[in-house]
This record gives sequence, structure tokens and C-alpha cells, in this order.
Amino acid sequence: MARNPMRAPRTANTMSSHKPSDVSAVDEGSQTTDIVRRTKRSAYVILALFVLVINGCWAVHHYQFEAMPVPLAADQAGKRGFSEEEAMKHVKALTGLGPHPVGSNALDLALQYVLGVAETIKKTAHWEVDVQVDFFHVSSGANRLASGLFKGKTLVYSDLNHIVLRILPKYASEAEENAILVSSHIDSVVSAEGAGDCSSCVAVMLELARGISHWAHGFKNAVIFLFNTGEEEGLNGAHSFVTQHPWSDSVRLAIDLEAMGIGGKSAIFQAGPHPWAIENFAMVAKYPSAQILAQDLYSSGAIKSGTDFQVYKELAGLSGLDFAYADNTAVYHTKVTLSVEVDDMGFTLKMNDKLKLLKPGSLQHLGENMLAFLVHSAAFSRIPNDKPIAAGQKAGQDTAVYFDILGTYMIVFRQRFANLLYNSVIMQSLMIWTTSLLMGGYSAAISLALSCLSVILMWICSLSLSVLVAFILPLISSTPAPFVSSPWLVFGLFAAPALLGALTGQYLGYQILHTYLMNVSSRRRGNLSQVVQADLAKLDAERWLFKSGLVQWFVLLLIGNYYKIGSSYLPFVWLVSPAFAYGLLEATLSPARLPKPLKTITLLMGLSLPFLISAGMFIRLASTIIGTVVRFDRNPGSTPEWLGNAIVAIYIAVIICLTLVYLLSCVHFSGFYFWMIKLNWELMSRKGLVECFLCSDPNCHNFLLCTINVCLHKHSLTSLCKYFVDAKTSIILATCLLFGLSIAAVLSGIIPPFTEDTSRAVNVVHVVDTTGTYGEKLEPSSYVSLFSTTPGKLTKEIEQIGEGFVCGRDKVLDFVTFSVKYGCWTEDNVEGGWSELDIPTLHVESDTKADDRNTQISIDTKSSIRWSLAINTEQIEDFKLKDSTEELIPLGGKSSADGWHIIQFSGGKSAPKTFELSLYWANNSTKVIQQNDKRTDRHLLLKLRTDVDRLTPKAERVLEKLPSWCSLFGKSTSPHTLAFLSSVPVNF
Repeated sequence: MARNPMRAPRTANTMSSHKPSDVSAVDEGSQTTDIVRRTKRSAYVILALFVLVINGCWAVHHYQFEAMPVPLAADQAGKRGFSEEEAMKHVKALTGLGPHPVGSNALDLALQYVLGVAETIKKTAHWEVDVQVDFFHVSSGANRLASGLFKGKTLVYSDLNHIVLRILPKYASEAEENAILVSSHIDSVVSAEGAGDCSSCVAVMLELARGISHWAHGFKNAVIFLFNTGEEEGLNGAHSFVTQHPWSDSVRLAIDLEAMGIGGKSAIFQAGPHPWAIENFAMVAKYPSAQILAQDLYSSGAIKSGTDFQVYKELAGLSGLDFAYADNTAVYHTKVTLSVEVDDMGFTLKMNDKLKLLKPGSLQHLGENMLAFLVHSAAFSRIPNDKPIAAGQKAGQDTAVYFDILGTYMIVFRQRFANLLYNSVIMQSLMIWTTSLLMGGYSAAISLALSCLSVILMWICSLSLSVLVAFILPLISSTPAPFVSSPWLVFGLFAAPALLGALTGQYLGYQILHTYLMNVSSRRRGNLSQVVQADLAKLDAERWLFKSGLVQWFVLLLIGNYYKIGSSYLPFVWLVSPAFAYGLLEATLSPARLPKPLKTITLLMGLSLPFLISAGMFIRLASTIIGTVVRFDRNPGSTPEWLGNAIVAIYIAVIICLTLVYLLSCVHFSGFYFWMIKLNWELMSRKGLVECFLCSDPNCHNFLLCTINVCLHKHSLTSLCKYFVDAKTSIILATCLLFGLSIAAVLSGIIPPFTEDTSRAVNVVHVVDTTGTYGEKLEPSSYVSLFSTTPGKLTKEIEQIGEGFVCGRDKVLDFVTFSVKYGCWTEDNVEGGWSELDIPTLHVESDTKADDRNTQISIDTKSSIRWSLAINTEQIEDFKLKDSTEELIPLGGKSSADGWHIIQFSGGKSAPKTFELSLYWANNSTKVIQQNDKRTDRHLLLKLRTDVDRLTPKAERVLEKLPSWCSLFGKSTSPHTLAFLSSVPVNF
């Protein structure tokens, strides 16, 4: 009977159940059969693992960051609970006032609203609870912080109002001397109503205060709620409270509520320095959300921002917690959305500050966590107040490492324990690796080096491909960041090439390693056929690649442990869990044992815990980075258009290389055969099949080549086809398809880069420039400027707006706190909406040119109560500033950034507008003048920008024509819609 050709592959892969442990004791034929069977790992398994990882990561992220608690109504929460329904009433009331920056009528109304609610809380409190309400007015102050965004700056404020609410038991006198501070700000930027930043925080605080007023009769500590203003102008509200309010001395713990987006879970992104607060929060929080990775990034300066918590920690020496909403980061500080509705009276203009993006359950999440923590903490007889912990080694030992798991459970341990744990793992790892290399000898050391080379190649190829796409996008897309409104596009644009590059780089390393191991095998196992040796070398290479992933995370753990980085728990988990699974199921130190295929259960056991702990956080951080691209270019036009994309691409490539290194190691030696055979017995002989299966050619183990050579060529069998499909092929095809579809979506414009909700951040400013005209009677230059902190040209926007704009880099605009190197501007001499009476004056009153030269300057900001002044510190050694009544900035303690010290002033309606500036020159100022006279702005002694919140007719027309996908963007350094520029030269 003729052999059935359909059964041939099974015959070729048949093996004995015998599992050899010693090469010498194994029959070569049995060994060959055994190896062939075991090396044919199905690609279905690998692809299933990839699908499991992708879906599992998304499920972890959803459960950890998207699943919200059910909002409660007032009757459901009760007197002592937290109701999101009641809190939302406060949010709607505050956002309904429109933008309410410092000095605006809307802010006065917002203060009156909060004051009214506070008085109601006082009236309805428990009879054993004392509720004290203080309308706190600050005449002036100067805030000088040493680090972060405020280096080289002095933040001066005047005429600020805050509301302070203190809740304490009537019959516990010690509570007055010990208090927990809960703080947030009422004011918003000029471009937004502040539903996210931070009316939602104020609303939570008001509802918390209502609930606490029915709990506090059992407290041993007071709870102070600070509703401050001036935060958006430089953390001035927190500074004024800490330095001037009498209750500030009693504060033992500070909690700040903030937002860098709108809605979602409010997570802790700063804690400490003392670990007491985070440890107790972890004990009682119902929905804990906290990641020390965010704190590490924030502390490193990678996140360019500042919160009131910096004041409480640095200036007051307090420990505590800093919360922030982080959903929809791209809408941070963006404009109100105008909508027109028809009612009985005609058309009504309504404002909606992204309020629809505030997810149901967001306020409930923060409120319930905070209520549980405050009730728990305020009942303590003593809250640790270890202020000296801010400096010294003790702080490094006592700080907390913290992270949550699925937003349900929180793990907190101190740095001292982390050091012991990490050092133990490091020592054990070194011992195991050393023993393994000693037993393996020279070849093991070379194999380890080559496997580490595969990791290096993986990183190089992954980063190269993803960054290459970042370079290409600005060339093929209408905007350098086409993924902002649809963050999922980054999976195709950056993740796909990053994965393809990682696979390619690791495969190159795999081939080099396999070649070396093949040579070693030929010397050690000469009694085996080349087919068996090749298979054994492939299995050995696969296992070394897995070990190289352990080495990668081991190096990161070493670095993190050395620098005491809090998020070092991540490399710890990614090292220990896979290493434990490998050691339990795979490892052997016996050189006589032959390598085996890595078990699927090894991957599942080793990777489940790391992905569970970190997957959601990695996705959330990617979303945050994507959102910040909207405001990436702090000095418009100063950075390459591709740089924001490159940061996103690098982050994604890094995460792929770090997390998929183990899984990719199992891809290179897996596959399955797919047969399509149409038999033609007249053209096929049994002899041909026997030759095909039993040929002695070393390449015969490649069954496809054998079939083609023997069956087709010798027997003209044109209908016998066989396809070999492996995991690499499937992954490559899938990633290429995903990348192609994403590029097609970008090129076609099907997916818009920006929408009304996720807008491009722009600024429209009417500029009146008198720079360079000091002492001369020249007409000021007047024009409307349009610029964007979102990378990319403004071509499409200008086409829609019209109004005679010209765009380019020919007109560099210095706004004192930042510069615009690429922007658009209209023709000069734009009149209307301003007059010469608005132009500020800088006048030299006296100049004493002695050994100790000093100059007196008078400043009149006219109609402006918000201004920025830069002082050339290459010329000026020190200075002081005062208004008509008091000294605002004394001598000493100045710092500089890029050769300038900047004063940022903001105040209420009654803030002063005339000032006296005393300048004390440096001894070598004459020499410096000669050296720097020709540089762009070093010939200037002072640079002044004054802001006015007023729309000129020209600016108003531009705003009316602004495309719907553009949004005004506000921050402390941005000008208002009308700005005046003045200066004083060095050689005045």
C-alpha cells in the first residue's frame, strides 16, 4: 500500500515518550524525534499570549483608572456622607460665572458664593462643633521659591482675598493648636472657567466641610479648609496663608487638591516627606489611587508644573498629600466653549467649560477618599510634625514607597525596608549569576554577553524606527501631532514600528547567539546530527534571550536602588516574578541537561504580576504625555516640530522594550505548517516521498525546501503546496498593517488632529511695543500676534481667519517670561481699544555712578494690575522694589535664570500701579556691557510687559474667526489679550 502523503508531517514529527537527561544515554534517532517534536511550539500559543497581554493591559487600565464609584444623591449620602450631586451644584455655580482670574469681577462673585456656602455650613453644623469662617484679605507679599518653575523669579502679589473655614470640636481646646489643612484655589486662568482646575476641587471641599461639620465633635484636631486665590499666578494664595494667617502656625498636615486635566480619578502624585499621611490614607481610603512614579517624574522636573503643595512643603516644612485630576490632560487651561441656544427671549449665549468631560463619579471618588482620611486623621491624638525631616539623610530613609493595585488596594512601605529588600535581591541575583557562569564556563559568559547584545540591538532598532516615524510625521501631516484628539493612534504610529524594531533587533541578536551556540554544540555534541545540534542551539538561544530580560531589569534595579528612586519597585517586580517562575519551572545548573523549550506557564506565571501592577500606570502615563503635547512648546517656535512626537515615540519604545523582552524571546522559534495538497498519484511515486522524508541533506529539516526539491522537481507535482507560518511573520504582518492603516488615517484626514474638546492651544494678543524707544518720541508698534504652544505651523488657522496675518520667524517677540520665535502677526499701527494712556512708563529718576553704582527707576503700569519685569543680572547685582506704602522685595536672596531675574506681579482691583525700583550694579558691569552689547537682548537693562484683560476690536475679530479646533490657553506666564512692551537700555 502506498504511503498517504497527508500523514507525512505527523510521521516526521513522531517521537518517543522517553525524555533523555544525558546525551550519552540517548539513541540518536530517538533524540532527533524528541527534539523535533518539542521545538515545534505553535505560533498560535505565542499570538494568543500577545492578544492576552494587549487585552489584559487594557482591562487593567480600565479597572484601575476608568471604573468610577456610583455618584450619591444627598439623601443617599446623609448628613455625614459625601454627595457628588450636591458637589456638582457648586461646580455648575462657579463655572457659570465664566473665567474668574485674579482681579476680575467674576472672581469677586465666586468668593461671595463660597463665602455664602461656608456660612450655611456654619449654621447647620452639629451643635458640639465650632465652625469659624474668615474672609482673609492680604495687602501684599512676595513669594520666592528656590526650585522648579520659579527659579530666578520673585512672585509679588497684592490685594488678594481668601476664604478660610476652620472646623473643630467645641470642648477640645487642644484642637486649636493642631490642625489638618485642606487647600485648593478658586481663581482660574483668563481663558477658562476652571471646571477642572479647580472648581471641581473647591466643590469637593465645600461638600467635605459640610460632612465634617457633623463629625468634628469627636475630633482631637481641627480641619482647616483654605479656598485661596492667586494660585494660577504663582502659588500666591498658599504663600500668603502660610506667611500671614494666624491659623497657619497650628497646621500639622497639608493636603492640596489640584487638577492637570478634568475629571477621572483624583490620584496622589506627591506625598511626604513624612510617610504618616500616605500610610494612613492607604489604611482607610475606599478607592485608593496613588503612584510614586508620578512623584518621581514630578520631582525630576520632567513635568513642568507647580502646585500649592510646593509652598506647604518647602516654605512651611509640612508633610502631606497632593491630589490631582489627570483625565483629559489636553484640555487643561483651555477656553470656554460658546454655544447658542434659543429660548423665549431670543438667543442666549451659554458657556460650557468642558463640563461634559467631568465623568460621573469623579467627585465621588475624591470625596469619599478624603472624607474617610480626614475622619480617621482628625481623631488622632497627635499628628507627627517632624518639620526638620525636609533635609538630611533621615528623610531619605523614612520616605514612603507607595502604589495602588487596580485602584482597590494600596501598598506602602518605607524606604528603609525597600533598601533591605532590594539589596537582598541584588545580592542573591549576583550570587546566582556568578554560580551559573562559573559552572557554565567561558561559553556561558560569551552567551550572556551575546544575549545582552540582543537587548542592546532591540533597544536601538525599536527606538530608531519609532523616532523615525516622529521625524516623518511633520512632513506628511498637516500638524506634527495628529494623534492628540485620538490618542489610540499612537498604537499604530509609534507602538507598531517600536514593536517591529524590537523584534528585528532581538532577532539579529538571536541569530548571532544561535551561530555561536551552534559552534559550541558541534564541539560538545559531535555524536549528534547537525539537525539535532541546530535545534538544541535554538532552544539554548531562546533561554539566553529570556535571561537577558532579567539582566535588563537587574541593571535598572541597581540604578534605582543606588539613587533611592521610589519607583524602583517596578524593576524589582519585573525581575523577581519572571526569575521566580523561571527558577521554579525551568532552571537547572547541570551542564549535562539539554535545553528545553520555555513553557507557556513560565511566561504566564512570571508576567502576570508585573503586568497587573504596572500596565495601567504605563498606559495612563502615555495618555498624560500625549495630552501635554498640546502645550509642549513653552517658547513657541523654539523647539523642532518633531520633538514632541519623539518624546511620545521614545516613551512607547522604552515601555515595549522593557515589558515585552520576555515574550519576544519566545517568538523566534515557534511556528506551524499549513498544508494545501491536491494529490495526483500519477505524478507522485512512493519513492519520491520516502526520499523527501529520509534525505540525508542537513537542510532537509526544512521540509518546505525538501518538498520543492524532491517532490516538485523530480515528480512535477505542481499541486502540492506547503506554507510555513510562524509568530514572527504574524507579528510583522499585524504591525505593518496597523502602521499602514494609521498612516492612511493621518494622510486622508479622516481623523482630525484637534476637536472642539481637545483643541490646539493658541494665544491671541494685541501687542503695543515701545521696546527700543526709551527717551525718544517714536510711535509705538501696534499689531495683533497669534502664536501657539502646540508644535506646528499656523497655516490652516490663518487661512480661515484672514485679517492680513503674516507667519514666520522674522519677528521674534519677547514677552519677558517667554519668547515667540515662530508666530503670526498683522500689519503695524492697529488702532482702537487702547490709547497712549495705557502705555506703561519706565523712568530713570537718578543714577549715582560711584564705586557702588545705584540707579532709581520709577515704574507706572497705568491700567495694568498684572505685569512681568526682567532685570539683567549680568549688570545688576541686587535690587529692591517698593510701592507707595511698603517694601515689596528686600535686598538679598536673589537668583537668576539665563542672566535675568523676573518679577511677576498680580493683584486685585486695588493693587498698586506705581513702584520704585532701586538697582545696585555689579562691579564689573562696564566690562560686561562691552562684551554683550551686540547680543540680542543683553543691551537691555530692564524688560517690562504689562497685561490688560481687554479685547480690542481687531483682536475680537480674530477671536470670532478662530477655528473651532483652536482654544485660547492661559498660564501664569502668558499675556492677557492686550499687552504692552517697554524696556530700558543698559546705556540709558
